[in-house]
Amino acid sequence: MELDYYEILEITQSADKETIKKAYRKMALKYHPDRNQGDKEAEDKFKLVNEAYEVLSDDEKRAVYDRYGKDGLKGGFGSTSGFGGFEDLGDIFSSFFGDSFGRSSRRKRANEEKFVSDLIVNLRLSFKEAIFGCKKNIDFNYKDFCKTCNGTGAKDGQMQTCPKCKGSGQVGISQGFITFAQTCPDCQGSGESIREKCSDCKGKGYQEVNDQVEINIPEGVDSGMNLRVNSKGNVGKNGSRGDLYVKIIADEDRTFIRDENDIYIEYPVFFTQAILGQSVKVPTIRGEATLNLPKGAKDGQRFVLEKEGVKDVHSSQIGNQIVQISIKFPTSLNDEQKELLEKLSESFGIKDGMHQEQKGFFEKIADWFK
Repeated sequence: MELDYYEILEITQSADKETIKKAYRKMALKYHPDRNQGDKEAEDKFKLVNEAYEVLSDDEKRAVYDRYGKDGLKGGFGSTSGFGGFEDLGDIFSSFFGDSFGRSSRRKRANEEKFVSDLIVNLRLSFKEAIFGCKKNIDFNYKDFCKTCNGTGAKDGQMQTCPKCKGSGQVGISQGFITFAQTCPDCQGSGESIREKCSDCKGKGYQEVNDQVEINIPEGVDSGMNLRVNSKGNVGKNGSRGDLYVKIIADEDRTFIRDENDIYIEYPVFFTQAILGQSVKVPTIRGEATLNLPKGAKDGQRFVLEKEGVKDVHSSQIGNQIVQISIKFPTSLNDEQKELLEKLSESFGIKDGMHQEQKGFFEKIADWFK
């Protein structure tokens, strides 16, 4: 059975954005390719984790997914409104009481803008660019209403009464003996349609204009954050220009794993270094740091390097780096190494393939062998 996105991230459907983000970081760390080299199952799970986060971190996609599942994200149901198929409350009233309800709201839409004034563009940053900041030139297109047709999309601005809904903005849909009123698909509820398309904008009511802007990316930005650039959005009929919102998409790194302002790394330590508690050099996002291992450090044990993480984009406080050690053992020994290890083994009291503590364990369960 296919797991749903909430099960993949091991969260409930009521989880807020912060919980979703933390769950994603945890699962991404668990199934990261560098920690599971050659593990096809982990690689597949890592892809599913990213797929789940992409949907659940986006409010619109999440709303569609919660209602229709994955099929809805393919375009089958995404356009349905939040009133069970009705465009708004006017649809509900008119479906029960006739076209007199809601018609005025349909007519009002005919003069509304064909697009919102604010504009959103995605900006992909490398792992390093997101952490340390950079300058970026962004090339994008914004919408400017067509002066030729005054934004109507019709030649000379001349509109006609919509032939499908006869100007009401609504059409009747019959289901059995009940007829429901829904927004006219031809005129989108305005009651008017284009007789002949404007030659300049091809009936869209606007033209796309290319623009460029250079922005300073501050230190510490992360995926999902938006940077606003004033007066660089779309241009409305009143001549005012909206804002440009730059949505950050930060790449992952193959070595470092970021969790908000903290950095995680799994670092190999030779078994003698762990036993003796030696100092080791550990890479950080800014260079390297010294990690003083305690004697007898354990595999998987975590250590915190303070203020070796990411600078917070709002407060400028610096996070930590968490180092999880992975103890490594030799895969082959030469004769001299083997002899030294055998002497070391004997020095710890291991004889006849058994340590004193192991002998004591057998003595505790001696009754089992009687």
